[in-house]
Amino acid sequence: MSDLIAFRNPTEESPWARRLLIGTVVSILSLLLFAPLFVVFSEALSRGWMTAVESLGQRDAWQAIRLTLTVAAISVPMNAVFGLAAAWAITKFDFRGKAFLITLIDLPFSVSPVVAGLCLVLLLGANSTLGGMLVGAGVPIIFALPGVVLATVFVSFPFVARELIPVMIEQGRAEEEAALTLGASGWRVFRTVTLPNIRWALLYGVLLCNARAMGEFGAVAVVSGRIRGETATMPITIEMMYNEYLSVAAFTLAAVLALLALMTLALKSILEWYHADALAATRRH
Repeated sequence: MSDLIAFRNPTEESPWARRLLIGTVVSILSLLLFAPLFVVFSEALSRGWMTAVESLGQRDAWQAIRLTLTVAAISVPMNAVFGLAAAWAITKFDFRGKAFLITLIDLPFSVSPVVAGLCLVLLLGANSTLGGMLVGAGVPIIFALPGVVLATVFVSFPFVARELIPVMIEQGRAEEEAALTLGASGWRVFRTVTLPNIRWALLYGVLLCNARAMGEFGAVAVVSGRIRGETATMPITIEMMYNEYLSVAAFTLAAVLALLALMTLALKSILEWYHADALAATRRH
Protein backbone atom coordinates (compact mmCIF):
# COMPACT_ATOMS: atom_id res chain seq x y z
CA MET A 1 0.00 0.00 0.00
CA SER A 2 1.31 3.41 -0.99
CA ASP A 3 -0.41 5.02 1.95
CA LEU A 4 1.57 3.09 4.52
CA ILE A 5 3.19 5.34 7.07
CA ALA A 6 6.95 4.93 7.32
CA PHE A 7 8.05 4.42 10.87
CA ARG A 8 11.56 5.04 12.12
CA ASN A 9 13.40 4.27 15.30
CA PRO A 10 12.81 7.15 17.74
CA THR A 11 16.44 6.87 18.88
CA GLU A 12 17.77 7.49 15.37
CA GLU A 13 18.23 11.06 14.23
CA SER A 14 19.32 12.54 10.96
CA PRO A 15 23.06 13.23 10.54
CA TRP A 16 22.64 17.00 10.81
CA ALA A 17 20.65 16.64 14.04
CA ARG A 18 23.33 14.39 15.57
CA ARG A 19 26.07 16.82 14.57
CA LEU A 20 24.10 19.73 16.01
CA LEU A 21 23.52 17.98 19.33
CA ILE A 22 27.12 16.80 19.64
CA GLY A 23 28.44 20.22 18.69
CA THR A 24 26.19 21.89 21.27
CA VAL A 25 27.34 19.55 24.03
CA VAL A 26 31.01 19.97 23.14
CA SER A 27 30.64 23.76 23.02
CA ILE A 28 28.97 23.89 26.42
CA LEU A 29 31.60 21.59 27.95
CA SER A 30 34.38 23.67 26.43
CA LEU A 31 32.91 26.87 27.82
CA LEU A 32 32.03 25.62 31.29
CA LEU A 33 34.71 22.98 31.93
CA PHE A 34 37.73 22.96 29.65
CA ALA A 35 38.18 26.74 29.38
CA PRO A 36 38.28 27.31 33.18
CA LEU A 37 40.70 24.41 33.62
CA PHE A 38 42.94 25.79 30.88
CA VAL A 39 42.94 29.23 32.52
CA VAL A 40 43.77 27.78 35.94
CA PHE A 41 46.76 25.78 34.70
CA SER A 42 48.01 28.53 32.40
CA GLU A 43 47.89 31.11 35.20
CA ALA A 44 49.63 28.72 37.59
CA LEU A 45 52.47 28.26 35.10
CA SER A 46 52.55 31.86 33.87
CA ARG A 47 55.88 32.50 35.63
CA GLY A 48 57.38 29.08 35.08
CA TRP A 49 57.44 25.71 36.80
CA MET A 50 59.91 26.74 39.47
CA THR A 51 57.77 29.62 40.70
CA ALA A 52 54.71 27.37 40.84
CA VAL A 53 56.59 24.69 42.79
CA GLU A 54 58.05 27.28 45.17
CA SER A 55 54.57 28.65 45.88
CA LEU A 56 53.47 25.17 46.93
CA GLY A 57 56.40 25.07 49.33
CA GLN A 58 54.96 27.93 51.36
CA ARG A 59 53.76 26.98 54.81
CA ASP A 60 50.16 28.11 54.21
CA ALA A 61 49.81 26.10 51.00
CA TRP A 62 51.34 22.96 52.49
CA GLN A 63 49.21 23.19 55.63
CA ALA A 64 46.08 23.66 53.48
CA ILE A 65 46.87 20.55 51.43
CA ARG A 66 47.55 18.49 54.52
CA LEU A 67 44.38 19.70 56.26
CA THR A 68 42.21 19.01 53.20
CA LEU A 69 43.54 15.46 52.87
CA THR A 70 43.13 14.89 56.62
CA VAL A 71 39.52 16.08 56.60
CA ALA A 72 38.74 13.89 53.59
CA ALA A 73 40.44 10.89 55.23
CA ILE A 74 38.21 11.31 58.29
CA SER A 75 34.90 12.31 56.72
CA VAL A 76 34.79 9.89 53.77
CA PRO A 77 35.01 6.67 55.88
CA MET A 78 32.39 8.10 58.24
CA ASN A 79 30.06 8.77 55.33
CA ALA A 80 30.77 5.34 53.86
CA VAL A 81 29.65 3.69 57.11
CA PHE A 82 26.62 5.95 57.36
CA GLY A 83 25.70 5.38 53.72
CA LEU A 84 25.89 1.61 54.14
CA ALA A 85 23.77 1.70 57.29
CA ALA A 86 21.19 4.05 55.77
CA ALA A 87 20.92 2.09 52.51
CA TRP A 88 20.63 -1.19 54.40
CA ALA A 89 17.86 0.15 56.65
CA ILE A 90 15.90 1.67 53.76
CA THR A 91 16.14 -1.26 51.36
CA LYS A 92 16.03 -4.28 53.68
CA PHE A 93 13.38 -3.23 56.21
CA ASP A 94 9.84 -1.85 56.05
CA PHE A 95 9.01 0.74 58.68
CA ARG A 96 7.06 3.93 59.16
CA GLY A 97 8.89 7.09 58.22
CA LYS A 98 11.02 5.53 55.47
CA ALA A 99 10.12 8.30 53.03
CA PHE A 100 10.95 10.90 55.67
CA LEU A 101 14.35 9.27 56.24
CA ILE A 102 15.10 9.44 52.52
CA THR A 103 14.14 13.11 52.58
CA LEU A 104 16.55 13.73 55.46
CA ILE A 105 19.34 12.03 53.51
CA ASP A 106 18.69 14.42 50.61
CA LEU A 107 18.62 17.47 52.90
CA PRO A 108 22.22 18.60 52.21
CA PHE A 109 21.38 18.79 48.50
CA SER A 110 18.74 21.45 49.17
CA VAL A 111 20.17 23.36 52.14
CA SER A 112 22.82 25.97 51.40
CA PRO A 113 26.24 24.96 52.79
CA VAL A 114 26.54 28.41 54.36
CA VAL A 115 23.27 27.84 56.24
CA ALA A 116 24.52 24.42 57.37
CA GLY A 117 27.73 25.98 58.67
CA LEU A 118 25.79 28.69 60.49
CA CYS A 119 23.59 26.05 62.14
CA LEU A 120 26.71 24.26 63.41
CA VAL A 121 28.05 27.54 64.80
CA LEU A 122 24.77 28.26 66.61
CA LEU A 123 24.64 24.72 67.99
CA LEU A 124 28.29 24.10 68.88
CA GLY A 125 29.81 27.58 69.09
CA ALA A 126 31.39 28.89 72.28
CA ASN A 127 28.30 31.01 72.99
CA SER A 128 25.94 28.00 72.96
CA THR A 129 25.33 25.78 75.96
CA LEU A 130 26.75 22.61 74.43
CA GLY A 131 29.60 24.42 72.72
CA GLY A 132 30.53 26.26 75.91
CA MET A 133 30.71 22.96 77.79
CA LEU A 134 32.94 21.47 75.11
CA VAL A 135 35.23 24.51 75.12
CA GLY A 136 35.41 24.32 78.91
CA ALA A 137 36.39 20.66 78.62
CA GLY A 138 39.16 21.56 76.20
CA VAL A 139 37.44 20.13 73.14
CA PRO A 140 36.50 23.09 70.91
CA ILE A 141 34.45 22.25 67.84
CA ILE A 142 33.98 25.53 66.01
CA PHE A 143 37.14 27.18 64.64
CA ALA A 144 38.93 23.85 65.03
CA LEU A 145 39.43 20.61 63.11
CA PRO A 146 36.31 18.85 64.51
CA GLY A 147 34.09 21.63 63.17
CA VAL A 148 35.65 21.40 59.72
CA VAL A 149 35.11 17.64 59.73
CA LEU A 150 31.48 17.96 60.87
CA ALA A 151 30.71 20.53 58.18
CA THR A 152 32.34 18.33 55.53
CA VAL A 153 30.47 15.25 56.71
CA PHE A 154 27.15 17.09 56.53
CA VAL A 155 27.53 18.37 52.98
CA SER A 156 28.92 15.11 51.58
CA PHE A 157 27.05 12.33 53.37
CA PRO A 158 24.23 11.80 50.80
CA PHE A 159 26.56 10.60 48.03
CA VAL A 160 27.29 7.09 49.32
CA ALA A 161 23.72 6.38 50.38
CA ARG A 162 22.30 7.72 47.11
CA GLU A 163 24.61 5.45 45.09
CA LEU A 164 23.78 2.37 47.16
CA ILE A 165 20.01 2.66 47.55
CA PRO A 166 19.03 2.05 43.86
CA VAL A 167 21.48 -0.84 43.56
CA MET A 168 20.26 -2.52 46.74
CA ILE A 169 16.61 -2.04 45.72
CA GLU A 170 17.33 -3.75 42.40
CA GLN A 171 19.24 -6.51 44.18
CA GLY A 172 16.25 -7.32 46.40
CA ARG A 173 16.24 -9.42 49.53
CA ALA A 174 16.03 -12.95 48.14
CA GLU A 175 19.75 -13.80 48.33
CA GLU A 176 20.12 -12.52 51.90
CA GLU A 177 17.00 -14.37 53.01
CA ALA A 178 18.27 -17.58 51.40
CA ALA A 179 21.63 -17.24 53.16
CA LEU A 180 19.92 -16.64 56.50
CA THR A 181 17.72 -19.69 55.93
CA LEU A 182 20.85 -21.79 55.40
CA GLY A 183 22.16 -20.66 58.78
CA ALA A 184 24.58 -17.88 57.89
CA SER A 185 25.08 -15.12 60.44
CA GLY A 186 24.17 -11.53 59.69
CA TRP A 187 27.81 -10.48 59.33
CA ARG A 188 28.57 -13.40 57.02
CA VAL A 189 25.54 -12.57 54.87
CA PHE A 190 26.74 -8.98 54.55
CA ARG A 191 30.34 -9.98 53.82
CA THR A 192 29.69 -12.78 51.33
CA VAL A 193 26.37 -11.82 49.71
CA THR A 194 25.54 -8.14 50.06
CA LEU A 195 28.97 -6.52 49.83
CA PRO A 196 30.08 -8.26 46.59
CA ASN A 197 26.87 -7.10 44.92
CA ILE A 198 27.22 -3.47 45.96
CA ARG A 199 31.00 -3.02 45.92
CA TRP A 200 31.05 -0.99 42.69
CA ALA A 201 28.25 1.33 43.80
CA LEU A 202 30.04 1.74 47.13
CA LEU A 203 33.27 2.69 45.35
CA TYR A 204 31.45 5.19 43.13
CA GLY A 205 29.81 6.77 46.17
CA VAL A 206 33.09 6.97 48.06
CA LEU A 207 34.83 8.65 45.11
CA LEU A 208 32.06 11.21 44.69
CA CYS A 209 32.01 11.82 48.42
CA ASN A 210 35.78 12.32 48.42
CA ALA A 211 35.60 14.84 45.58
CA ARG A 212 32.87 16.78 47.37
CA ALA A 213 34.76 16.70 50.67
CA MET A 214 37.96 18.10 49.18
CA GLY A 215 36.19 20.88 47.29
CA GLU A 216 33.78 22.11 49.98
CA PHE A 217 33.97 25.84 50.67
CA GLY A 218 30.76 27.38 52.07
CA ALA A 219 30.10 25.37 55.23
CA VAL A 220 33.80 25.03 56.05
CA ALA A 221 34.35 28.78 55.60
CA VAL A 222 31.72 29.48 58.27
CA VAL A 223 32.87 26.98 60.92
CA SER A 224 36.63 27.19 60.37
CA GLY A 225 37.25 30.85 61.11
CA ARG A 226 39.74 30.81 58.21
CA ILE A 227 42.75 30.49 60.50
CA ARG A 228 45.90 30.21 58.39
CA GLY A 229 47.83 27.03 58.92
CA GLU A 230 45.16 25.57 61.22
CA THR A 231 41.64 25.52 59.79
CA ALA A 232 42.08 26.92 56.27
CA THR A 233 41.49 24.14 53.74
CA MET A 234 42.60 24.35 50.13
CA PRO A 235 39.50 26.15 48.76
CA ILE A 236 39.65 28.73 51.58
CA THR A 237 43.39 29.24 51.19
CA ILE A 238 42.94 29.72 47.43
CA GLU A 239 40.41 32.48 48.05
CA MET A 240 42.61 34.21 50.65
CA MET A 241 45.66 34.11 48.39
CA TYR A 242 43.68 35.44 45.44
CA ASN A 243 42.28 38.30 47.53
CA GLU A 244 45.84 39.16 48.57
CA TYR A 245 46.91 39.32 44.91
CA LEU A 246 49.09 36.22 45.24
CA SER A 247 47.77 35.02 41.91
CA VAL A 248 50.47 32.48 41.08
CA ALA A 249 50.20 30.80 44.48
CA ALA A 250 46.39 30.84 44.34
CA PHE A 251 46.19 29.36 40.85
CA THR A 252 48.89 26.80 41.60
CA LEU A 253 46.98 25.57 44.63
CA ALA A 254 43.80 25.61 42.54
CA ALA A 255 45.58 23.50 39.93
CA VAL A 256 46.51 20.95 42.60
CA LEU A 257 42.89 20.82 43.75
CA ALA A 258 41.75 20.41 40.13
CA LEU A 259 44.27 17.61 39.61
CA LEU A 260 42.92 15.78 42.66
CA ALA A 261 39.40 16.11 41.27
CA LEU A 262 40.52 14.90 37.81
CA MET A 263 42.29 11.93 39.38
CA THR A 264 39.08 11.06 41.23
CA LEU A 265 37.10 11.31 37.98
CA ALA A 266 39.66 9.18 36.12
CA LEU A 267 39.57 6.50 38.82
CA LYS A 268 35.77 6.48 38.70
CA SER A 269 35.84 6.06 34.91
CA ILE A 270 38.36 3.20 35.17
CA LEU A 271 36.17 1.45 37.73
CA GLU A 272 33.12 1.90 35.49
CA TRP A 273 34.95 0.39 32.52
CA TYR A 274 36.22 -2.50 34.63
CA HIS A 275 32.76 -3.03 36.06
CA ALA A 276 31.21 -3.09 32.57
CA ASP A 277 33.82 -5.60 31.35
CA ALA A 278 33.34 -7.81 34.40
CA LEU A 279 29.54 -7.70 34.01
CA ALA A 280 29.79 -8.57 30.31
CA ALA A 281 32.10 -11.51 31.09
CA THR A 282 29.69 -12.74 33.74
CA ARG A 283 26.78 -12.63 31.32
CA ARG A 284 28.76 -14.56 28.67
CA HIS A 285 29.37 -17.32 31.14
